[in-house]
Amino acid sequence: MQRRVRTAVWSAGLSVLLVAVVIGSAALGPVGIEPRIVAMAILNGVAVPSGIESGTATLPLLGRPVPVPGLEFSSVFSFPVAETHEYIVVQLRLPRIVLAATVGFGLAAAGTVMQGFFRNPLADPSIIGVSSGGAAGAVAAIAFPALVPFESLHLAAFVGALATAFLVYGIATEGGRTPVATLLLAGVAVQAFLGAMISYMLVHSGDGLRAAVVWLMGSLRDRGWSDVAFALPVSLVGVLVLATYARELNVLLLGEEDAHHLGVEVERTKLFLLTLASVVTAAGVAVTGVIGFVGLVVPHIMRLLVGPDHRVLFPTSALAGASFLVVTDTIARWPTGPTEVPVGIVTAALGAPFFLFLLTRREVHSV
Repeated sequence: MQRRVRTAVWSAGLSVLLVAVVIGSAALGPVGIEPRIVAMAILNGVAVPSGIESGTATLPLLGRPVPVPGLEFSSVFSFPVAETHEYIVVQLRLPRIVLAATVGFGLAAAGTVMQGFFRNPLADPSIIGVSSGGAAGAVAAIAFPALVPFESLHLAAFVGALATAFLVYGIATEGGRTPVATLLLAGVAVQAFLGAMISYMLVHSGDGLRAAVVWLMGSLRDRGWSDVAFALPVSLVGVLVLATYARELNVLLLGEEDAHHLGVEVERTKLFLLTLASVVTAAGVAVTGVIGFVGLVVPHIMRLLVGPDHRVLFPTSALAGASFLVVTDTIARWPTGPTEVPVGIVTAALGAPFFLFLLTRREVHSV
């Protein structure tokens, strides 16, 4: 009961923090908007199904329009908000903020899983090459679009990230077992190889060099609701399913042999956790590029605050990660020069010194 109360209190507090951060971020920009107006504009966008409307669509096989039913939505709120302010909040700022929260939510959750999986506080979602694989797929789509069988940059990065994760797992698996140390070393080797491939493609990227470099730095600039639609379902479902494995993560901290004796199917659980964490990470990398330190620093800070029990640590880390990336992206889009700073630079600039501070204080503990 005490654990459930702690989880509820921490989750409620971090949820309130996330809402405050989202409203504050949407209020800031070249056109300042009062937080009260921002909140009303967001609420005006809330709609619920109110009926069924008829429409038409052309089916590929029939080649002619056919009636297709659809849902009709009605707004729940109708606060008086200037049309200009509502457009700025809902169409320009909110998609980027929601995407930042989504990606931060997923990366922090995946980082929590990886640190528990490897029993190492220095592990993060990119440890088995997921980020490098996504980067390779994206840079290939930018530099050599004719050679990539995907028109979508998001899809190329997503497939590259997942393919790398499964390649590393396949290399490390022998005789039905996947030693964690071998998995880690295979990830390091594959990352080094992909780094060389990315460098080669950058040299030959021509006019696409700037776009590729910005993508590698991690950026949320010019992202819209279509990007949210790509990442949100994958991240949300993936994190919710991973949350049901909190007990297994706790048991794995005791060691694989002890976990087996306690009834955990170790190899199957490891494969499932690795796959789902990789999918969540790939969804984030595919829409924002490579953003570091979210999955490393946030879970570690939350472990110091709430303890190592993944039943508390997992949801709190995910919520804290969402707030962290929204804050860092707000800093990144603050006008400081002719060009916007990629958010990956801000997360590294904030995360690396803080992690070094923890090291000097001897606060980096084993999980």
